[in-house]
Amino acid sequence: MRLAVLLGRAIASVAIINGCIIAPSQAIQLRDGTVYFVEPPRLVEAATTYNQVNIWGATYYFTVSVPEKASEPLQQITINQHEGVDDVRFDLKDSFAFEGTRSRRGDRINLKDVTQNRQTRTVSITFDPPVSPGKTVTIGLKPWQNPSISGVYLFGVTASPPGEKTHSQFLGFGRLQFYNYGSSFFPFW
Repeated sequence: MRLAVLLGRAIASVAIINGCIIAPSQAIQLRDGTVYFVEPPRLVEAATTYNQVNIWGATYYFTVSVPEKASEPLQQITINQHEGVDDVRFDLKDSFAFEGTRSRRGDRINLKDVTQNRQTRTVSITFDPPVSPGKTVTIGLKPWQNPSISGVYLFGVTASPPGEKTHSQFLGFGRLQFYNYGSSFFPFW
């Protein structure tokens, strides 16, 4: 009798959906080997240090929270410019990441690789090691300069777990707005 109760609990704690075996605190993995986050990371914030057009020296920050229940660490973030007149290009060698937020910085996180595809306006950041569930990470990207045309620039943020075959999760859009303050705002220009 006791064995039947334990077996019943074990079966109740495992769900099988469309060929996926989902156990508590484990990743979702399809029959073909594709790995998913159980609970996807969340885009917390996107911000820039300077929102004036044509300014040099700005940093664009993208903060992502990896929930405890994600089941998988965060291996890669992809940031894709969806909207904005100018194509923003980044100085990839100056890219960095750290635990925490802009106002509460933690330890620096190593980056394995940072690449940019100018045709698709996409930057991919790979962490080494991956960011563990329960952590918040902030990525700093340095543009060569801010756009020359004012307006709203939308950057789509996508997260991927580690593995050879993974399902990337779109987290939302980071919105940065750039202004042309004119010479009356900066009289020394």
